Amino acid sequence: MIEFLQDWYLWLKALHIIFFTTWMAGLFYLPRLFVYHTRVKTGSDQDKLFQLMERKLLRIIMAPSSILVWVFGVALIFAIGWEVFSDGLWGWIKLGAVSLLTLYHHILVRYWKAFGAGKNKHDEKFFRKINEVPSILLIIIVIMVVVRPF
Repeated sequence: MIEFLQDWYLWLKALHIIFFTTWMAGLFYLPRLFVYHTRVKTGSDQDKLFQLMERKLLRIIMAPSSILVWVFGVALIFAIGWEVFSDGLWGWIKLGAVSLLTLYHHILVRYWKAFGAGKNKHDEKFFRKINEVPSILLIIIVIMVVVRPF
């Protein structure tokens, strides 16, 4: 099995990067939709449109992308060997940052459900601020993978 993964290493890496990119796009865009969603009246046509846009973004792009990021990421760990990944601190930091992105994703789902139930308690400033979280984690992840400083 590991030999198979090593033979397909570049494909696994490409797919991991592709799905990480699409997932990140959603993680950047969904809070931005929430910013605009806070400005509309609950139950209005605009509210329903935002709910539809958010649902499609979550279910068609973000959820599948996040799952595939993890699938291809784990496959890459097996392809390069657990020792290479776990010997340096870089691998653990990257894994931690991706885990935090996953947690952030699930928090966004909770906010989306609150909008759907007409129970959003946050203003647009809040969503503008939390929109910075994926940027910080992206920087950490890219530095850990490319530079491997630890």
